Amino acid sequence: MRIPFDLLKAEFKRVLSGLGFVEHKAEQCATIFAQNSRDGVYTHGLNRFPTFVQHVKSGWVKADVEPTQEGGFGAIEQWNGNYGLGIINAGFCMDRAIALANSNGIGCVAIKNTNHWMRGGTYGWQAAEAGYISICFTNTIANLPPWGGLDPRLGNNPLVIAVPRKGGHVVLDMAISQYSVGKLTQYKSNNEALPLPGGYNSDGKLTTDPAAILQSKRLLPIGFWKGSGLALVLDLLASVLSGGNTTAHVAQSGVEAGLSQVFICIKPNGGQQTDAIIEEIISYTKTSTPEYEGGSIYYPGENTLKTRVKNLAEGVLVDERIWNIVRGL
Repeated sequence: MRIPFDLLKAEFKRVLSGLGFVEHKAEQCATIFAQNSRDGVYTHGLNRFPTFVQHVKSGWVKADVEPTQEGGFGAIEQWNGNYGLGIINAGFCMDRAIALANSNGIGCVAIKNTNHWMRGGTYGWQAAEAGYISICFTNTIANLPPWGGLDPRLGNNPLVIAVPRKGGHVVLDMAISQYSVGKLTQYKSNNEALPLPGGYNSDGKLTTDPAAILQSKRLLPIGFWKGSGLALVLDLLASVLSGGNTTAHVAQSGVEAGLSQVFICIKPNGGQQTDAIIEEIISYTKTSTPEYEGGSIYYPGENTLKTRVKNLAEGVLVDERIWNIVRGL
């Protein structure tokens, strides 16, 4: 079913206000949850909202705290999220990185003891809208086996890279597994097979069955061993730069809370030459022959814009069962 964007946002805000969120936090969180679904990232919009509410009620996410600065030098700052709202902390850190980049050409903000930022791409879009290149990443609970291993020991650590562009920003937002846990759960709920193998079943065979992958807990890293290595170094960077929890520490609690994140911004030179370079790369990429008739080549973020336009015009696509759960909160 589809519902208007404003109704979706209003319902989120109603629930958050009932949990004691102050006005501006309820507004910001409700907006981002609604925007995530609006842009087609349903796994971190409506579908994730009941879990978020439970984490607030259980005390893992604290609605009444603010981030505090703990260190920094030059264009680098370190902050403590104090187990506050991941969405609020992440937006704040990206704003700080933008401010540092505006003064220094580059800015890096690392934060510890924060919580799930929901869709990482939100903060890439935030920087791009302000005219800045950005790189940001987070560690997570252990939910990805290292290459050659059977047990989850790595975080499926999302990586976001964004480049501002007049004709539509380029925003890469990816998990380090072929399919995120949220996407696997979505395919399972819809009783759909994955388009491509996304992990292993209990017999150690690659499979497109999301239920089998979730049961075995053996997600497939992107690029096999390369993705495994990337997940590890992202955890290293996030933890070292912030002085915060590692994936190993987060996994001990069994709850994805108290995460470490990094937000990097770069101020581009701008001007016609920069615009021309971006357009040359995108245009050349799109000259590749599609693999099937009527197919298209898309740059990262292009489909997001298409989905956004469609969902604003026709209503945001929602899972009716989860929508009813939220309405009952």
